[in-house]
Amino acid sequence: MKSKDHSPKIIESHGLTTDEYNQIKRILNRTPNITELGIFSAMWNEHCSYKSSRKWLKELPSNGDQVICGPGENAGIVAIDKKLALAFKMESHNHPSYIEPFNGAATGVGGILRDVFTMGARPIAVMNSLSMGSADNIKTKEILRGVVKGISHYGNSFGVPNVGGELRFHTTYNGNCLVNAFAAGLLNRDEIFYSKASGVDSKIVYMGAKTGRDGVGGASMASESFDSDDERNKAKRPSVQIGDPFLEKKLMEACFELMRSGCVIAIQDMGAAGLTCSSIEMGDKGNLGIYLNLDKVPLREDKMTAYEIMLSESQERMLAVIKPGHESLAKEIFNKWDLDFAVIGNTTPEDKLVINFQEKIVADLPLKCLADQAPQYDRPWTTNKRSRSYPELPETSIKDAVEILLSSPNHCSKRWVWEQYDHMILNKTLKRPSLDAAVTKINDTNYGLAFSCDSNPILCSIDPFEGGKQAVAECYRNLVSSGGTPLAITDNLNFGSPEDPVIMGQFVNCIKGIKEACIKLNFPVVSGNVSFYNQTDGKSILPTPTIAGVGLIENISKQSLGWVNKDDFYYVVGTTNTKATALALITEVSQAKVEDVNIKVDLEQEKRNGQFILHLFSNKLISNAHDVSDGGIALALCELALVNDLGFEVIAGSLEYFFNETQARYIISVNPLKENQLTSLAKEQDIALTKLGVAKGAKLCFGSNILTLAHVNDLYHNVISNMMENKNNLN
Repeated sequence: MKSKDHSPKIIESHGLTTDEYNQIKRILNRTPNITELGIFSAMWNEHCSYKSSRKWLKELPSNGDQVICGPGENAGIVAIDKKLALAFKMESHNHPSYIEPFNGAATGVGGILRDVFTMGARPIAVMNSLSMGSADNIKTKEILRGVVKGISHYGNSFGVPNVGGELRFHTTYNGNCLVNAFAAGLLNRDEIFYSKASGVDSKIVYMGAKTGRDGVGGASMASESFDSDDERNKAKRPSVQIGDPFLEKKLMEACFELMRSGCVIAIQDMGAAGLTCSSIEMGDKGNLGIYLNLDKVPLREDKMTAYEIMLSESQERMLAVIKPGHESLAKEIFNKWDLDFAVIGNTTPEDKLVINFQEKIVADLPLKCLADQAPQYDRPWTTNKRSRSYPELPETSIKDAVEILLSSPNHCSKRWVWEQYDHMILNKTLKRPSLDAAVTKINDTNYGLAFSCDSNPILCSIDPFEGGKQAVAECYRNLVSSGGTPLAITDNLNFGSPEDPVIMGQFVNCIKGIKEACIKLNFPVVSGNVSFYNQTDGKSILPTPTIAGVGLIENISKQSLGWVNKDDFYYVVGTTNTKATALALITEVSQAKVEDVNIKVDLEQEKRNGQFILHLFSNKLISNAHDVSDGGIALALCELALVNDLGFEVIAGSLEYFFNETQARYIISVNPLKENQLTSLAKEQDIALTKLGVAKGAKLCFGSNILTLAHVNDLYHNVISNMMENKNNLN
């Protein structure tokens, strides 16, 4: 298989550096042909190899009594009890969603669902974390509309509830939106399936949809930066996959039937890099070689090359290693579901990936060098010096400050988004998207599951270490606020170019913050994803490490659904530091870049206060709990009022008191008859507890600063819909 040397342009188009290309030639002791070059390109890019992040990801804690399966598989798994378990994962589909919003976002949902059911878990919930450009940008609205439609189309059609998520706007996402998709599924602990191949000459089978040219080069494209030339970006559309949720539903049921049949040795979805990545990963984990005959692969387009077949990212496809002699049974199952099925290869004892096409060997590569032995980089990184000059609060009244926050696209209701999703399908959703964490019920049990995803990119840009800690801590508080004991997290780490020491420094320090928080809170990382090169014309997005967490509610009768009763007393749990920065308020009012903040995450307080809240729920001493985060006490109170359609009267206080963003705090509501029990218990456990006021009436009264509930409701709920309907005269 002699091949002439490839041009620098070809090498660059495959996302390989000159050094990497020369390394490939040394490994092979020859020049790779174009198919082999494509395989190396797919496996050595950031999306598949994690070459710039592996060193640091190893630092994250992934063990715990509750952990069954940690990072390295399609999804992480935690135990619910001795029988049940939960599989979950979050992944990015950022670049595809910017290029082709509808299909990019839709296939992001499809891909994360496959990650979950590949483990043998039936999906029960999805969420999405969306970061969009400036709210007054026409392109932003186009992308947001397409992304939400894509998510809705796939999730609603597949039949899985979309129970929560987040949406933010910032100018740094103008040329590179973020679409992070989360999914969770239930399974029995003794019915978990992994991707590790075993046994020499075990058959490799292809299942699902036919292979086309859509998505060729998608994994490599995900590791590229954008530029401001829309035409060049549009030219990348063929690298975006096209999904079919109804076909994926059939594929899932067929895979479950195959799993129950006892045929499966290993199974892997064909996601990034398609057949290339799925086959190599299964072989690598099992220390086996792989032989593939591409003439056996079901195709839906004529004259496809070996390069295209290996790198296609056509959706709704799976690869499995099955037990010898079970081919007919497996084929029968997939025929019944009217899905393609073909034996396309087998495992081998040698460390090789051998590919046959049209009766020729078109690739003959050492397998390990494509996977576990792919390049790893220890990128240089630096930590930006902070000014230690904290911003001053704007000169405004509490009333005006509340109106500013509630009418901001970043802090208003996201109802326009989640009303397009079916969050009640399966009829197990107990708490719809609103405050804190979503809650679903587990069939035929008293268990509930809480789900939340969180990030604070502005804080991460100013102080990556504290920002990383804060993202974990806020996720923890949101789960606790819904009555869930936090179990574990999955992360989606979105950053600019790792080749920039400043950006790499943001990544490293965020990792360090996440690590510290996870260890202290016993909140291990069991799965995740890194998305680098999120930038346009060299301008990076804000560092956006998204944390998605799951929590267990052992008795759903003791959960919090967010309801506050008339005449309930409001209390703040946790110590308030009035010198802590009111970051949300300052950012929204000044629109200026904040250079430094006084926001510290006290993890000991987070843990103590969280355990206290869970104790209150278990003893039914409170009606509700709500996390205090962006916007401080003021925004938290307003959110409770708006969700419950019930006003409040609280103590007079300063801007510093109501809007500072001291961490480790909750607002709780308690029946007056249980007030003495609450205060006695707080004193006994040395928990800071401050009475705020009472829930009542149709006004929001911060001392003498008064807003009507009707006015605030109009501000809060109509911002996004007005923006999308061009009612605000946005450019």
